[in-house]
Amino acid sequence: MDKITIGIVDDHKIVRQGLRELLEKISNYKVVAEFENGNDFLNALPIEDKPNLFIIDYSMPGLNGVEVLKVLEEKDEEYKVLLLTQHFDEQIIDAAYHHGARGFLHKNCTAQDLKFAIDNIATVGYNNVVEILKRVRKYDPFANTEPKSGIKLTEREYDFLRLVCDEKEYTYEQMADIMSVSVKSIEAYRTALFEKYNIKSKVGLVLFSYKHKLTPPFAEK
Repeated sequence: MDKITIGIVDDHKIVRQGLRELLEKISNYKVVAEFENGNDFLNALPIEDKPNLFIIDYSMPGLNGVEVLKVLEEKDEEYKVLLLTQHFDEQIIDAAYHHGARGFLHKNCTAQDLKFAIDNIATVGYNNVVEILKRVRKYDPFANTEPKSGIKLTEREYDFLRLVCDEKEYTYEQMADIMSVSVKSIEAYRTALFEKYNIKSKVGLVLFSYKHKLTPPFAEK
């Protein structure tokens, strides 16, 4: 099996070294890029043979992790990012996901938690988005916002969105089996939602449902 390649962005050399040694010990991972701050990372873009994902520290001098995500979003650069932080703050989590983070972990996580997150991001594309959003429901920046008028989903689009938001985190192939359609049909439902509501990723679909309370576990009963 090919190694999962990883980049690290952290302002502490000893942290980068420790994280690299841990990663290469616990699984089939290889650290192929290191940067000591967000500016150095952004100045190196575009990265040839870019890693499968980057682990980025939230608290760094200059640009913090969320600010780095914002720049990537503005540049329309597709880099999978797992954000690490010492501060499990709902506002930080919300901002991180809205600007494209694929996962979010507290620095007190275990090696098993880290491995689980990396494997999910590398294979599924994101890590535990539904669970994270359920934890931040008390912090709802859209609490006083009525769902936008004109949100109309076909029955098949709704079924697809419901499966995207399911805690089991189905792959597109699994969704196709459940809905008794082809993977191409699943991709067509995804593309339709992307185009109608200016969504760019699977994470964006979950956030869309969360914002407008469209499907479980976000829909009001």
